[in-house]
Amino acid sequence: MNILANDGISPSGLAALQTAGHTVHTTFIEADALEAFIHEHAIDGLLVRSATKVRQPLIDACPTLKFIGRGGVGMDNIDVDYARGKGITVFNTPASSSQSVAELVMGHLFALSRFLNDSFAAMPTRGAAEFKGLKKAYGKGTELRGKRLAIIGMGRIGQSLATYALGAGMEVVGVDREPGVCPVTWTVGGQEVTVEVELVPMAEALASADAISLHIPAQPGGGAVIGADELGQMKQGALLVNAARGGVVDEDALLAALESGHIRAAGLDVFVGEPAPRADVLAHPGVAATPHIGAATVEAQDRIGLEIADIVASLATEVSA
Repeated sequence: MNILANDGISPSGLAALQTAGHTVHTTFIEADALEAFIHEHAIDGLLVRSATKVRQPLIDACPTLKFIGRGGVGMDNIDVDYARGKGITVFNTPASSSQSVAELVMGHLFALSRFLNDSFAAMPTRGAAEFKGLKKAYGKGTELRGKRLAIIGMGRIGQSLATYALGAGMEVVGVDREPGVCPVTWTVGGQEVTVEVELVPMAEALASADAISLHIPAQPGGGAVIGADELGQMKQGALLVNAARGGVVDEDALLAALESGHIRAAGLDVFVGEPAPRADVLAHPGVAATPHIGAATVEAQDRIGLEIADIVASLATEVSA
């Protein structure tokens, strides 16, 4: 098959697809030229990550597409139901990036709890002249051990994050569609460990947690899950991390909560308006910002590429049959 990996693909994934006999184009094609490229090169399958949007007009204009694959988890940049209604297979790779996103969230939590984001920026320019002052300013950090982390969305990423947080000595609760418990299992020192994470109502999680991490898809209509009301329910001085999707946190409400001091700090990997996020959000001293790199590790991209190659192999078998 002819495949366009418009947002790139790992070398291992590319090699696997080529070894299977597929032709893979990896040059990024701008949105206004995508339809023409697909027609010109008789593209059977389109692979994207978060940059390329696959909406109804493109789907209608390219009836020969057999599949659309999303390297990663969220598929809000694809009109999934519409494409499937046209007989196009749409898939993602939900298992491949869980660990990398979880590790990034832990990095944000460690950074926020010790003011590392601000300290890293201040030391190169002010450290030599204001060392004692900065030491005093950043000397009131807190430890994660013993703190309560609420994970909103206990899917693969949420469960992976729970293993890291539990390993760091945090108390973990989850919020998910159904109440009860969510067993999470990981290996420590060659021994398998299982902990049942309690699933609690949103209101309880917000009111009791020292830190909250979001792992939920974009909402229908783009509405926020965490707005002014939810931020107001959070504990004074709590931390908030969003490595899910821009828009699930109301950025205006978040800035207001940071300004008032009700929320101590926020770690953001995703933003409204990507790839042009708001400058005032990025510049706020209470925000630790990363440019949507949750799944952007070498290991995760290798897993994603190989998972895509496996899925395409199955699709190719179905097509040939």
